[in-house]
Amino acid sequence: MERLAVGILAHVDAGKTTLSEGLLYACGKLKKLGRVDHGDAFLDTDPMEKERGITIFSKQAVLPLETVELTLLDTPGHVDFSAEMERTLSVLDCAILVVSGSDGVQGHTHTLWRLLERYQVPTFLFINKMDLPGADRGELLAKLREQLDEGCADFLDKPALYEQAALCDEGLLEDYLEHGSVPDAALTALIAQRKLFPCWFGSALKLEGVADFLQGLEQYAPRPVYPAHFGARIFKISRDEQGARLAWMKITGGSLKVKTLLEGPGWQDKADQLRVYSGRKFQLAEEAPAGSIVAVTGLSAAAAGQGLGFEGEGTPPALTPVLTYRVELPQGQDPVTALQKLRQLEEEDPQLHLVWNERLQEIHAQLMGEVQLEILQRLIRERFDLEVSFGQGGIVYRETIAAPVIGVGHYEPLRHYAEVHLLIEPGERGSGVELSTACPEDVLDRNWQRLILTHLAERAHPGVLTGSPLTDVKLTLLAGRAHLKHTEGGDFRQATYRAVRQGLMEAENILLEPWYAFRLEVPAPQVGRAMSDLQRMGGDCDPPETVGETTVLTGVAPVAGLRDYGREVAAYTRGMGRLSCSLKGYFPCHDQQAVVEAMGYDPERDVDNPTGSVFCAHGAGYNVKWDQVKEMAYMDSGLSLDAPPP
Repeated sequence: MERLAVGILAHVDAGKTTLSEGLLYACGKLKKLGRVDHGDAFLDTDPMEKERGITIFSKQAVLPLETVELTLLDTPGHVDFSAEMERTLSVLDCAILVVSGSDGVQGHTHTLWRLLERYQVPTFLFINKMDLPGADRGELLAKLREQLDEGCADFLDKPALYEQAALCDEGLLEDYLEHGSVPDAALTALIAQRKLFPCWFGSALKLEGVADFLQGLEQYAPRPVYPAHFGARIFKISRDEQGARLAWMKITGGSLKVKTLLEGPGWQDKADQLRVYSGRKFQLAEEAPAGSIVAVTGLSAAAAGQGLGFEGEGTPPALTPVLTYRVELPQGQDPVTALQKLRQLEEEDPQLHLVWNERLQEIHAQLMGEVQLEILQRLIRERFDLEVSFGQGGIVYRETIAAPVIGVGHYEPLRHYAEVHLLIEPGERGSGVELSTACPEDVLDRNWQRLILTHLAERAHPGVLTGSPLTDVKLTLLAGRAHLKHTEGGDFRQATYRAVRQGLMEAENILLEPWYAFRLEVPAPQVGRAMSDLQRMGGDCDPPETVGETTVLTGVAPVAGLRDYGREVAAYTRGMGRLSCSLKGYFPCHDQQAVVEAMGYDPERDVDNPTGSVFCAHGAGYNVKWDQVKEMAYMDSGLSLDAPPP
C-alpha cells in the first residue's frame, strides 16, 4: 500500500486539532470524538496540552484509507512553538492548512504559507468554522486568492475548478475548451507543482465537510516516487515516558530494518527498535518501508535535520528565537552540571539555543515567547527535579553591514602561520551568511581554501556593535597564505575569525531587531489608544477594518514594543481585546544608538573574539591592533574597493 506523510498546520484556535479528530473519526480510527476543550483529544496526549488546550509537541496518527495509508502529523499552532512545526515540514508529502472561516487569513497563517512555499510542500486547505455567523464562502475564497495564492480553488465547485485549473497550464486549456473538464491526474500534477491549492469548506466540530475533504485528499494528493536505495531524514528528537531517546525519521528510500547500522556526522549506532506511533501508543516493526515515519531507539547522537543514506544535511530553519532570558538556578546549584542536563532539552528543540556565558558563569536561553518560557520551566522541574526561574528577558539582536569592506586576519605566533583576506558584502534581507571563494588555487591550495570556508560556516560570527550574530552578508575568500612547515588547521581558524572581526571594525555596521506582523482586535472606543501605542513603538499600521463591534488593526512593529503588549491590551479593553503576532523578520533597529549604548559592548575588550592579529618578530609573537593589520599584512588582497572593477 502507498504511504503519505501529511502535516496539519494552522494559526492557533483555527480548529486544527478538532479537524484531526474529525479525520480520525471519519476513517474509523476513533469511535468517539475528543475535544480540545474537554482535554480528551486523541493527539493532545501531554498533560500540559490538556491543561492549556493547545498543541505543544508534534505527534502522529496513522489513518488507513482504501488506497493509501496516511501518517497524519499534528503540529503546534501557537507561534511560540512554531519551530517544532517547521521541523516537520522537511518530511511532508503534502500539508493541510486549516483557516478559520470566522477569522480568515491571520498573521501566523502568512508565516505558515511562506514556510510551505520555502519547503515546496503541496498544500490542501480546509476552511473551518463555516457554521459560525459571518462566514461567507465566496468572500473567503476571494480573500484566500488575494492574500495567499491565485491558485486557491473550491474543489466541490467542479465547473469553476476546471476553469481555474485550465488557467494554470496552456496545455490543459485546450483540453478544457474541447471537453469542458480536466482529468484528475492533471489536477494532481498541478497540486504537486504548487500551482493549484484545493479548498474545502466545513465545520470540523460538527463533522460537516470532513468526509468529503478526506476523500478529496485520498483522490488528489500527489504520490511520491522513492528510490530503491536507503535514505532517511531525521526531523525530531524526543524521549518516551521511560526516558529512552527517540529519533523520529521519515524513510525516503529503500527500507530500514531493525539492527541496521546507521551513521551520521561523528556517530555510528544500530537501530534497536522501530516504533510506529499512533497517538500515545506504538507498534514495533521489523522493517519500515519508504514513505513511513518511525521513531528509532538506540541512536545516541543523531540530531534533528540530519540526513541518513543518500540524504544530505537539511535546510537551515527559517524561524529563530527572538527573546533571550537568563536562567536563574537554585542556591548552591552548579551551573555547569545544570547546563549538561538542559542540553537534553536543546537536543529535542534545537531552536532553544542555550548560551553559556563563561565570564559571568551564567546560562542564557533564547526562546520564541513567554508561553514557551512557562512550558520550559515546567519541563525542567518535571524532567530534572530542578526549580529554575528566569530573569528579565531581552531581545535577540543581529548585525549586518551597509557597504562592502575587506577584512584581513594574520596569525603568526612562533612556529604557526596563516593569513586570510576576505571580502565582506551586505546581502539581501533574510539571506543569512553566504560563502564563496574568488582565490586562485595557485595563490592558496584548494584544501586550505575549503578549510577557511569550513571555519566561516562553523559558527555564528559576533558583530562589533553588541556582539550579536552577523547575518545578511556574503563572505568571499580573496586571498590567503600558508607556510610549508608551520601551518596547521587551527592557524587558519584563528586567521579567518580575525579577518571577519577586522573587516567589521572598518565597516558601517547596522543593528537589526526582530519585528512582528500583528493582528490586534479591540472594541471601537479603544482604537485611538491602540493606534497611539503602535505609533509610539515605531510600528506601521494598515487602515483599521470594522468587523461587527470590533475594530481590527494589522501591521508590523518591533518585538521590543509588542512582546508584553498583549497583557496591556487585555487590561485596557477589560478582556475584550486580542493580540496575535508572528515573526515578520529582522529589520534595522529603530533605536540603534540607544540600544548599543545600553548593551555597552566593547569589541576590543572581547578576548574570546579578538579584532587584531598576531605577528612574529625576534622569535616571538606579538599583538597588532585591527587598524594596523592591513599595513603589516604579508600579501595584497588583489581587490581595491576604491576603484571600479575592470
